[in-house]
Amino acid sequence: MIPLAKAPENPILLGVIGGAHGIKGEVRVKSFTEDPRDIKAYGPLFDAKGNAYTLRSARIQKNVVVVEIAEVTDRDQAEKLNGTELFVDRSALPEDDPDAFYQADLIGLDVETVTGEAVGTVIAFHDFGAGEVIEIRPARGATVMIPFSEAAVPEIDMESGVMRVEPLAAGLVSTEEDEDGVDDGDDDAADAGSDGPDAGDAPSGKGRP
Repeated sequence: MIPLAKAPENPILLGVIGGAHGIKGEVRVKSFTEDPRDIKAYGPLFDAKGNAYTLRSARIQKNVVVVEIAEVTDRDQAEKLNGTELFVDRSALPEDDPDAFYQADLIGLDVETVTGEAVGTVIAFHDFGAGEVIEIRPARGATVMIPFSEAAVPEIDMESGVMRVEPLAAGLVSTEEDEDGVDDGDDDAADAGSDGPDAGDAPSGKGRP
């Protein structure tokens, strides 16, 4: 790796190095570019410490890209890079579409439902192998994950700084509400008295005549 005076001022994550491939220093990379092989099209990439990596070649193999890095010459070096994130400065990326944005642009956006209820703030994106997910920090409590899909996220308003989500598709439907519904059903059954049906046989409240 080539030490850099400083890391990119506006870093955009292009990929993450996985395990070593073969004995000559090649690595497997999870690429976030539209064409995974384009990860080598933007010049040297940098890690979080500012070290530069020159990508000589990139070829697709299954669901990853096998990359040859000029500064990595053997398997031992390659294995030490497992989990390394690779960034490029935003200035190196094309700006052809004025409506286009990168994931880094979405960090910090307010999140609300399509009906205007506050959900939280976008703090990160992840890909655990089953598709990209958004991590959201609510005003209180633990962070939540939702799928980064058109169904779950139907609108991103960059001008207003708001991401709008569809609660059902995003998996944000409150389990507390469901539990309350069951409790109400039990209460109704209890109110029916001893002459009514047993509480265990009572409907939950949905479809009650």
